[in-house]
Amino acid sequence: MFSAVALDDIVIADFEGSDYGEWKAFGKAFGNAPGSGSFPGQMPVTGFNGKGLVNSCNPDSQAIGRLCSPKFIIKRPFIVFLVGGGEHKERLCVNLRVNRRIVRTATGFHKHAGGTEELHWRQWDVSDLQGQPAIIEILDQHTGRWGHITVDHIVQTENAVLENNTRELKVAKRYLNIPVKTGAPKKWMRLLQNGKLIRELDIELCADAPSFWAFMDMEQFQGENLTVTLEGVERGETKDFDAITLSDTIIGGENMYQETDRPQFHFTSKRGWLNDPNGLVYYNGEYHLFYQHSPCSWNGSDAHKTWGHAISTDLVHWEELDDALHPDALGSIWSGSAIIDKNNTTGFKTGEEAPMVCIYTSAGGLSPWAKDKPFTQSLAYSNDRGRNFTIYEGNPVLENLKSYNRDPKVFWHEETKQWVIVLYMDAGVMGFFTSPDLKSWNLQSELKCFDECPELFSLPIDGDKNNQKWVLYGGKCDYYIGEFDGKKFTPESEVLHLNRGNCFYASQTFNNIPEEDGRRIQITWGRVEFPGMPFNQMMDFPVVLTLRSTNEGIRMFAEPVEEIKNLYAKEHRWMDEALDANNNPLAQLQGELFDIEAEIEVGKEKTIEFLVRGIPVSYDVATQTLACEEMRAALPASDGKIHLRLLVDRSSIEIFGNHGYAYMPMKARFDDANKTLALSAKDGEAHIQSLSVRELNSAWKTNQ
Repeated sequence: MFSAVALDDIVIADFEGSDYGEWKAFGKAFGNAPGSGSFPGQMPVTGFNGKGLVNSCNPDSQAIGRLCSPKFIIKRPFIVFLVGGGEHKERLCVNLRVNRRIVRTATGFHKHAGGTEELHWRQWDVSDLQGQPAIIEILDQHTGRWGHITVDHIVQTENAVLENNTRELKVAKRYLNIPVKTGAPKKWMRLLQNGKLIRELDIELCADAPSFWAFMDMEQFQGENLTVTLEGVERGETKDFDAITLSDTIIGGENMYQETDRPQFHFTSKRGWLNDPNGLVYYNGEYHLFYQHSPCSWNGSDAHKTWGHAISTDLVHWEELDDALHPDALGSIWSGSAIIDKNNTTGFKTGEEAPMVCIYTSAGGLSPWAKDKPFTQSLAYSNDRGRNFTIYEGNPVLENLKSYNRDPKVFWHEETKQWVIVLYMDAGVMGFFTSPDLKSWNLQSELKCFDECPELFSLPIDGDKNNQKWVLYGGKCDYYIGEFDGKKFTPESEVLHLNRGNCFYASQTFNNIPEEDGRRIQITWGRVEFPGMPFNQMMDFPVVLTLRSTNEGIRMFAEPVEEIKNLYAKEHRWMDEALDANNNPLAQLQGELFDIEAEIEVGKEKTIEFLVRGIPVSYDVATQTLACEEMRAALPASDGKIHLRLLVDRSSIEIFGNHGYAYMPMKARFDDANKTLALSAKDGEAHIQSLSVRELNSAWKTNQ
């Protein structure tokens, strides 16, 4: 480990003095002198040398500023230093300036909360800059959480403090197991086959008490010789790298799907982070759920997003397959969609199966592999029902148009016999493209509307197939109702809102649902954290979207797919009963997994309340408002009645009011010891017309 100054090293600053010496401080963030550890209220700062360091976590949390070194001549091939604090590029960083231009930069290390109080080594290779005058600038322009930086021991040196480790790997077993510790310094890990880079990911590798063991499925590389490299390891440290191991089993896999906080009927990935659902498509009896997946990170990594992949025959029981798409030289695999090319417009078909084509954003500029690439759009295709994918050799099929253009949603527009592609262009603008073959795209129109993750489809109003309207929405599921002619969407409504909960984002609906089914089925990223688990985030339960007439106009409704009945275990029913504060019909029930449905005459009482494992779901009769935790939704009574449905899992309550008029998916942190249910009317009496409580089986019990 690099800790002492070698004879030929040049110390730029060790911050051991009573002031900053010749360094100049601007603004208030850095005060007038180095710190000596942690400020009051700051978590313990560790990993610095000596007694002093730069620490911008002063009592004024809104303070910003910069700290600049005197000019010096670069005389060694490396500049190394210790850094910690928040990870906010360009706002919270150490910069090397030559001729006033930033030529190197570094920031703190990402942790679950956004930074770390442990300082770690960074280094710059400046061999090409030797002989030039330079200054070092420590910048703090961030005032939010983790809005500080810590720096120490800046040295010019002949020898790198960080080096690369390399191993040759004969792939003779199924899984490559990797110890991951959330909050450890990220390092670039690469796999090469015959000298060709095939995988690159930034990883928090740590063999000491790992948070979880991630894995790579190596089945496609069986019998091959691969080279594994790890970048940025402290000199002489090989323990973490040596812990990476091949095995026929997943380390910790014996507890897969049995973890204490694992949702039991909401999809979660075996390992790592997930977010946006991608490529939702139905084909020959299987629902395909692709999704944004960081398999080796609990927090997620923009730089090595893959497309995770799971299949189901009933939208309830899911089988997770190997990741379908991996980052390449064009970038990380960001969001997109998938279609079934029945007419082989792409020319990808090689066998009996219709091609399954994925259309996705190649997110360049986030990794060394794709460091000089912008955001573009790409294709991959499968001729074996989505089991194996081929990256289209003509990628990208759409070059960068605007900044971070992304998230293509594609569907076949029957009226004009062409593919329609809706692309988020940036700054709240959606672009509408057409294509005969998905390879050439023609921009037809743009609309200032929503941010990210576009979706566009038509629905019948009140089930009348002869009276349809189009729905356009973005990441939050704010939506317009309007008309679409194959080239341009024309809104006919004000901005409307489907989601009223706190764990909903980036939803998508399935393409290629059979005509005899006809449902518009949506899956959403459920933004729920699972601390201490080897997985993080989930999908909300699939819902069916419909357009219905209401007193306020046409609105979109959401209800759970009927396939939830495949999980029903025991049902409890009540009919035609009085409800007041002293009568809890659910007093004898306990558990974790429920589908609760109630039709209630509200009467003149003030509040009707379900108490789900201690968390209230309440209805205010006077204001006709449904509430859970901090969220609220209007729910007008109809003929003096309301209909409520609650799907209860280990970490969530999904609430549906009046058959989906109000849709409120809620994350919930339950007390593990409280598994009770209650229903009451306060300050008056209501009437239960019908009440059903269905205990649910786990969706995982038959899928391990």
